[in-house]
Amino acid sequence: MRAAPFSAYVALGDSMSIDLYPALDAGDVDVAVALERVPQAGAVAPLGAASLLYRNDDVRWPGERGADLVSHYPGIALHNLAADGATIGDVFGEQMPHLEESEERTLITITVGGNDLLSAFANRPRRSLLEAIAHDVGEAYEFLLDAVRRARPNALILLTTIYDPSDRLGRIPGVLEEAGPLPLDVLDGMNERIRTLARGTPGARLADVYVHFLGHGASVLPNDRWYWRRSLIEPNARGASEIRRVWRDALDAA
Repeated sequence: MRAAPFSAYVALGDSMSIDLYPALDAGDVDVAVALERVPQAGAVAPLGAASLLYRNDDVRWPGERGADLVSHYPGIALHNLAADGATIGDVFGEQMPHLEESEERTLITITVGGNDLLSAFANRPRRSLLEAIAHDVGEAYEFLLDAVRRARPNALILLTTIYDPSDRLGRIPGVLEEAGPLPLDVLDGMNERIRTLARGTPGARLADVYVHFLGHGASVLPNDRWYWRRSLIEPNARGASEIRRVWRDALDAA
């Protein structure tokens, strides 16, 4: 982590960035949270990707000791605005209002788009409509990136690709099984747009979680997966640490 000092870290997006599912996987939540899956119901351990990037859990991940933001940028503040199930519209409507305009040097991670695509897949639209929806999701993602850059012009923004829990099999056990094989080419198109934006946008860098996670989903035994056993679209404790690893590597490369 050799970039110019950051004074703030902001996490925008969906459950790839939050603590809930990694903490549930680790059994490190209050009973009320475990029963209701609502973080506000009680204490939730800071084991999500954003929390670990900010401050490592040295007991659970001793090999990552010192490889976190607080070790490299003393005084940096964490603002985790990400929310479970968030779509691009939710980030615009519910998270961006909390991102105050500032010239301060900020690290921002964005994990969004997966829920938009899953919602489209669930409705099983005809192919032409699905392609139109996918195009609109890509456009909305680009508008979001522009809005983030306007709010924080001195930010380094890590754009995160969307993982594929099916491991290219097109089926996620327990998720949208009635919808038939998932149109993975639509996911591929969205991820390629994210890669293109990361390459062509000043201040943006790519965090290719999709590539890093292949082979750790439905194609392997449960103990080898990086997804939560009760819902394979959510990261488990190991998965959160691996997302954090991809972000850190992207930050190092920047």
